[in-house]
Formats: sequence, C-alpha cells, structure tokens
Amino acid sequence: MSETENLQKTCLYDAHVALGAKMSPFAGFMMPIQYSSITQEHLAVRQKVGMFDVSHMGEVFVKGPEAEAFINHIFTNEIRGFEPGKVLYGMMCYPDGGTVDDLLVYREYLANHFLLVINAANIDKDFAWIEEQAKAFDCKLDNASPRIGQIAVQGPDAEKTVIDVLGYKEAADLGFYTFCDVEYKGERLILSRTGYTGEDGFELYTTPDNIVEIWDRLLKAGVEPCGLGCRDTLRFEAGLPLYGDELSPEISPVMAGLGMFCKFEKDFIGKEALLDQKAGNLARKLVGIEIEDKAIPRAGYPVQLEDGTEVGIVTTGYHSISLDKSICFALVDKAYTALDTPLWIAIRKKVFPGKVVKKRFYQTNYKK
Repeated sequence: MSETENLQKTCLYDAHVALGAKMSPFAGFMMPIQYSSITQEHLAVRQKVGMFDVSHMGEVFVKGPEAEAFINHIFTNEIRGFEPGKVLYGMMCYPDGGTVDDLLVYREYLANHFLLVINAANIDKDFAWIEEQAKAFDCKLDNASPRIGQIAVQGPDAEKTVIDVLGYKEAADLGFYTFCDVEYKGERLILSRTGYTGEDGFELYTTPDNIVEIWDRLLKAGVEPCGLGCRDTLRFEAGLPLYGDELSPEISPVMAGLGMFCKFEKDFIGKEALLDQKAGNLARKLVGIEIEDKAIPRAGYPVQLEDGTEVGIVTTGYHSISLDKSICFALVDKAYTALDTPLWIAIRKKVFPGKVVKKRFYQTNYKK
C-alpha cells in the first residue's frame, strides 16, 4: 500500500476533488493546498470572506467532577472563573517546558464539561498524553475527532455570511473567543468566533454529513474555498504560530514569545521550567525579521551576523501577499533578539540584510 493510500480523508475530500483542488499530504490527511491560487484565496480572506476545511483538527471532550482541575493542571492558561461560552488559547507542556501542543479550550454550558481542540498532526500523541495525565483525576475523556467535521469561515464579511447564508443570527452576538450552541437539522452545531487568519472569523463544528451540506451552501453563495497554502500565509502575517514550526517539544511557549498565555500564579505541568526560562535562562527566542529585498526566506535557512556567524534559523518565511515585503519568523540566539537588531538571512548562495521587527507583521482593523 502506498503512503498516499494510508492517508486519512476529511468528510469534504470529495468536494475538494470535485473543485479541482491541488491535494497534498498534511498531518496524516490528504488536504487541499489551493483551489485557484494562494494569492487569490489569501486576498479573498483579507478583503471579503473565505472558507477552510478544518475537519482534520482534533476534538476531545472532557467531563467529570475533576475536569476543571485536570485541565488546569495540563493547560498553561487559567480556566478557573472562566465562564461557559468562553474559549481560551494556551499550551500543554512537558515537565521540561517543551510544547506538547497548542490548543483551544471551550468551557461548555453543562457543568464540568469542556472541549479541547488540538492540532491534526498531534491527535494520537496528544490523546495518549492526555489519557496518561488524567489517571490521577476523576474525569472522562472522549476523543470525538472522527465524529466531528469543521469549517472555518474567515474574513471581514464572515459575520454577514454566517447570518445571511446559514441563518445563524446568533453570530452577531458572539464576542471574540466565545461560542454558542445552535442546531443544524436537529444535530448540535458549535458556532465559535476565534480564527487563525488575523481577520474576523467563525468555526462551525457538527456532524460530517452536515458539514458537507453546509460547505455546499456556502459554495453556492459565492464563498471562496481556501486551502492550507493561504491558511499558512494568513496566520503567519498575523503573527500566529504553527505547531512543528514555532512550537515543538524543543520550542517552549516562552521561547516562542507566548508567555502571556502561561499563568504562573497557578500550578501546571512545565511551570518551573518555563519560569526558569522567563528569568532569562534560555538560549534562543522567536523573532520576526524583515528583509531588505524580495528574496524569500524559507524554513531552515540560516540567520547570521554580518561576519557570517550563524545565530539562528528561519522557522517560517514568505514574501508577504498583504504587505509586499519579505518577512520571516526565526529562532535566534537571545543576544540578538531586540527590535531593530541587524541580522542577515542566507538564501541559497547569497546573504540578505534585515532587521528584527515585531512578530505580528499584519494588523487587521477587526474589533469585536
């Protein structure tokens, strides 16, 4: 059996093929990279609205008397006092501070019920790790990933689209990082407002069959289907990390500049190691770099000083579609991470000058 035949397919696989999408392996799934072009899809989300198949993401339900205590133990952010209908972003860490995964935690309306949304590439690894940690707590876990499909609707017109096309007037009342329960054909649908593009956006979680029907309705209404290609360019411009690139077992939340999502007033796995790093005991930190040229800094390219000394490595890089600049994230030796520090990127056989800038390259006007 070939490697491709071993890949999983989301409930929307046939829809992608019918649209002529360029398909490629990603996180163990055969996923659409682009339909028209990455640039067209990227601009659709920045200027109007686009939709993504994110059914490959993982969903784990946690419930029980000690569900809150358990999640607070494995999650860097603070969920106590966190109201039903709210969503929180944070990380799960190993004792040495390395990142198990970054994830979203939804506090459900039923007491002691939570939803964890995890990265597709990490579903099996994460669930095994979560199961192991849960042994000391009175709670039950349900890896519902195969039973749930998900569409993300993103862009300035996302709210109007969800209301006008799907009839969910509740979308107008959702603040950023909140959700509500609605229905589609008698089945539960979780409607949330988070996003991974820097624009306004909604996520719809429900049964695979219903997701296929909702996708078709959005497509017929003229919503641009978008692939993983522009999902990456959009999240990168907005300064958002991708697990495996900007977070990993070797890259902690503090190294990635995500310490604001680590609440050190409470106890959680990895706290002591992260506190040590926060105090300055870390070798490298993630920075943004803007290059004085149109050459594209790809992941893995070396970051250097003017004399050629290597001080870091690019984790993600593009010539930005929205900004018309060559920019990248890079993991760089701590001594060279201050804003405006001059750095050079080795791209193929040439070296291009640049400087350290804020990691959020693109600023949206979206406010809710």
